[in-house]
Amino acid sequence: MARWVGMEISLGISEAVKACDADIVAAYPITPQTHIVEHLSELVAEGELDAEFIPVESEHSAMSVCIGTAAVGARTYTATSAQGLALMHEMLFLASAMRMPIVMTVVNRALSGPISIWNDHSDIMAERDTGWIQTFAENGQEAFDLTVHAFRVAEDPEVALPVMVNIDGFVLSHVIEAFEILEREEVSRYLPSFKPRIRLDTKNPITMGPVGIPDIYTEAKAQQEYDLQQSKRIIEKAWKEFGDLFGRYYHPVELYRTEDADVVMLIMGSLCSTAQVAVDEMRAQGIKAGLAKLRLWRPFPLHEIQEAFGGLGKLIIVDRCLSFGGKGGPVASEIKSALYSQPDSPAVVEYIAGLGGRDVRVEDFQGMIKRAMEDESATQSYQIVGVR
Repeated sequence: MARWVGMEISLGISEAVKACDADIVAAYPITPQTHIVEHLSELVAEGELDAEFIPVESEHSAMSVCIGTAAVGARTYTATSAQGLALMHEMLFLASAMRMPIVMTVVNRALSGPISIWNDHSDIMAERDTGWIQTFAENGQEAFDLTVHAFRVAEDPEVALPVMVNIDGFVLSHVIEAFEILEREEVSRYLPSFKPRIRLDTKNPITMGPVGIPDIYTEAKAQQEYDLQQSKRIIEKAWKEFGDLFGRYYHPVELYRTEDADVVMLIMGSLCSTAQVAVDEMRAQGIKAGLAKLRLWRPFPLHEIQEAFGGLGKLIIVDRCLSFGGKGGPVASEIKSALYSQPDSPAVVEYIAGLGGRDVRVEDFQGMIKRAMEDESATQSYQIVGVR
């Protein structure tokens, strides 16, 4: 039976992997991800999870192992952060191109330098074009649920792609929250046994990852892009099935108090909770503010973005990463591109906030909203919040 617990979110993610009955965990420790795989090693050692825990010498090796174990048909999981994710970079492209349904938690942390162990989204934004499905959790319950959802989507024979679930480092990973833990018996109603579409088998030899000469490379990449875009249908279907079973529904873009809003903030991750408080307080002051939570990052929810902001006066986009030399942040860049051809698209105000773990408070969001409402120009250039 499902049970409510007060638990560190990292350990809750480990419990989700256990409930999904993973076969392989291959991992290398890195702050602030370590507690996830540390707890999984305990679950394996104590016999609570019948899996092989494979310690490796680096994150590059961890992803290499995951590709190999997924290729032979094992339900495979790993987790990492920041420089560890960057060290995996080469292998991430292979995992998606070879259609390996690996699930990975990325505990988002700022990339060096200077060295920072604190949270922002610079690590994941550096990997946005690796061909992985990518979702973002706002809190502990979502981190648990999206982990279960990730296995369901990755292993769907119509998808067969790896999935990253992003949670904010420390802000979520090391926080104790109350949330519902689903047990294996319940998850098995949602997540069928893994039946790989293709697998390495000595009795039926095949080749995986061969050389792609110019005559086939373009077609291979076009097919990969087509399938990633088409995975959105399965992602949404799996979220609907999850909600029907467990009562919690998720969507690519989730809207809060936007129906009559004059200004809407778009944010990803744990800052959505803080921004939601700011929206409520602004509403109490008579300012019609709203919030859009971007849950699905890849494949990019183009239609939902265009539908959500048509006719809106002003849209505030809060990035937690700088696109160096690109005049702003990566999320704002993509949102503006999505809205460019829309006749009733809003004026866009861009902010870069929370770099390297800098606090972003309720009053900071209120200030963003007030400045956006007071500025009469069509569009502002981006501003970095908190520069002293």
